Amino acid sequence: MTEFYFIRHGQTTANVLKMKQGTINTEITYLNENGKNQAQHLADNFDISFADRIICSPLERTKQTAAIINRKSQLPISFDERLIEISYGEWDGHQNAELRKLHPDAYNDYLNDVLPIYVKYAPNGETFEDVIKRVHEFIIDTMQQYPDEKIICVTHGFTVKAVALDILKPQDPMTLPEPRNTSVSKIIALPNSQKFYLEYYNQAFN
Repeated sequence: MTEFYFIRHGQTTANVLKMKQGTINTEITYLNENGKNQAQHLADNFDISFADRIICSPLERTKQTAAIINRKSQLPISFDERLIEISYGEWDGHQNAELRKLHPDAYNDYLNDVLPIYVKYAPNGETFEDVIKRVHEFIIDTMQQYPDEKIICVTHGFTVKAVALDILKPQDPMTLPEPRNTSVSKIIALPNSQKFYLEYYNQAFN
């Protein structure tokens, strides 16, 4: 049995601005002071020393989060491109308010976030299915490589949502909101049967 603990990075300035940061990797998408404090709060309340390793998205905001939560435990860290955030293509770097004004039909009213059809208007944007496929491959490959380990995965909001969508397969993907900054979601993977279980999602540790 492989246990995955998916952690969303801490808050960034782009988060505060309600920006589609996607795969942007510049200072506006690095952790702000609140994001660093969030990561430290998680480190103080969620001891990761039980785990065997960390696998992290290679973007700076996830690297920063991983470094903070790993200060005490010093687990081995590796990086995997499949854990990167969804790329919104040419929408990366734009604020939701601006995009929604231009394309209101591409947004969910309650979540104020993009629907899968957003790709009609966003050249080079990844589809929801693209992200679900790559995180599924990540889960399969990782559980086969580490069939009896506990693994911390430091990643991004939509990436965590994509893992949950892959397991739950809801009729409407918008019924599952993205998890909050520095929340933890636990996935159990059984290598022999290739069955997967979502034990908890968007969990805060206080």
